[in-house]
Amino acid sequence: MLQSKYNKQSSAVSDLNSAAQFLIIDCGTQSVRALIFDRHGTLIAKSQVPLEGYFSDQPGWVEHHAHYFWDSLCRACQKLWSLPGVERTNIVGMTVTTQRATIICVDKNGEPQRPAITWMDQRTATKLPTIKWWWRLAFKVAGVKQTVTQFMENAEINWLWQHQPDIVQRSEKILLLSGYLNHQLTAQFKDSIGSQVGYLPFDYKRHRWAKKSDWKWQACPFLPKHLPELVSVGGQIGEVTASAAEQTGIPTGLPVIAAAADKACETLGCGALAKHQGQISYGTTATFNILSPKYIEPIRYLPAYPAAVPNFYTCEYQIYRGYWMVSWFKQQFAHKEFLEARETDTSTEALLDNLAMKVPAGSDGLILQPYWSPGVRYPGPEARGAIIGFNDGHTKAHMYRALIEGIAYGLCNGKEKMEKRSGRRVTELFVSGGGAQSETALQVTADIFDLPVLLPHTHETSGLGAAINVAVGLGVFDTYSDAVDSMCHVSRRVEPNPQNVPLYRKLYRQIYRKLYPRLAPFYRIIKNLD
Repeated sequence: MLQSKYNKQSSAVSDLNSAAQFLIIDCGTQSVRALIFDRHGTLIAKSQVPLEGYFSDQPGWVEHHAHYFWDSLCRACQKLWSLPGVERTNIVGMTVTTQRATIICVDKNGEPQRPAITWMDQRTATKLPTIKWWWRLAFKVAGVKQTVTQFMENAEINWLWQHQPDIVQRSEKILLLSGYLNHQLTAQFKDSIGSQVGYLPFDYKRHRWAKKSDWKWQACPFLPKHLPELVSVGGQIGEVTASAAEQTGIPTGLPVIAAAADKACETLGCGALAKHQGQISYGTTATFNILSPKYIEPIRYLPAYPAAVPNFYTCEYQIYRGYWMVSWFKQQFAHKEFLEARETDTSTEALLDNLAMKVPAGSDGLILQPYWSPGVRYPGPEARGAIIGFNDGHTKAHMYRALIEGIAYGLCNGKEKMEKRSGRRVTELFVSGGGAQSETALQVTADIFDLPVLLPHTHETSGLGAAINVAVGLGVFDTYSDAVDSMCHVSRRVEPNPQNVPLYRKLYRQIYRKLYPRLAPFYRIIKNLD
């Protein structure tokens, strides 16, 4: 069943017995993690290297030296091998799951030609390509002309053609971070279908590069040579090369399997496969997701992304800066808690969470709209954040709880939109990501959604979802349902507080849902002042 040299040499692979383990590289925004899971979903070992050194040469730019991602991966792996319980001979396969929409230009040897442009980067192109007249007419009739224009402005390839055309011309490939790391491991210019999230000429409905007649080739004009070969989720991208093995300590010849992007893997790692289940990721970008066998745009003209299950879609509603706002709040308002946390060997987040738990539901009328960054279609490019309802009794703790409630309100709004478009009703909710470690966030989410919240047995749900891709891809399990039954477990169930639900329902329906339509005209005026 398994074809690599390493597979033939390893009894663990040939037997596919209970000792089989899976190596996962999870490269997020804040860290690179090397993880080992077994076939029961147990996290055997974890090594983590923080990602620092993001830099901005201009306001709004967020770049990183591409080699740093690979160097951090190597460091994480080398630290892993000395941890208790780690036996390299038990590892039967590996995969990579990464942050989405981070772009790296490389030459024919995979050497970066410029720093990576990360997903947080907000630069825009001012010299836009021309789209054929019939497409322009169609977009105008459909009422999405501004959406398409914003798509072109945000597409990194258009900025590169405008400002650094020589780099575009000499680049052999323009890869997502996942494709870059896959090449570093295997020397193959291949990437997973499940990782294709970004400003690319990708057909999200058919899970392939768009046809040459598709408008996306005109809107983001990659050269055909720039794009990697796509591999289905669960397919084999290649094998670990001798060079990569020397740098990482990963066994030479270990099969590298195609996983999906981090958010899609989180949904799978929670086990949220059923129609009645939704999943929230409280990460740097906060999202509400459902898995669907049908292509359903979460908001009209915004695509459903490839799922971590082959031929499925992740229908996703985003709050772009999501739990990044926790970091923002810490930097701006939590200096006292930061110092106290350092002295007491705890975290600033834990201290803030304790304060927020003492504030009543609804934050005594303080309501936050969490659009700290604009969206492509909803909220629109004019969007801003807002906090309303202040009085002299409000404290820092009220603001922090209002922030948590505001993100939950926003995702609840996304759930309603998703249910309307899909015809499905979500009655059970998984919550994962860094924010899921907050007791306040879990209870607030249950209360605002008025649904039971299920907490997975591990915080490393994106890594677990990627491990499921390896397990099914290598035939350890026949189906994704079988793998989820064996590897995904619920550690806790948080029920809504019936005393809080009516208050949140009133605040959400009578105030929160009306905030953006009422404030949008003022946001447009502010935007024109920029």
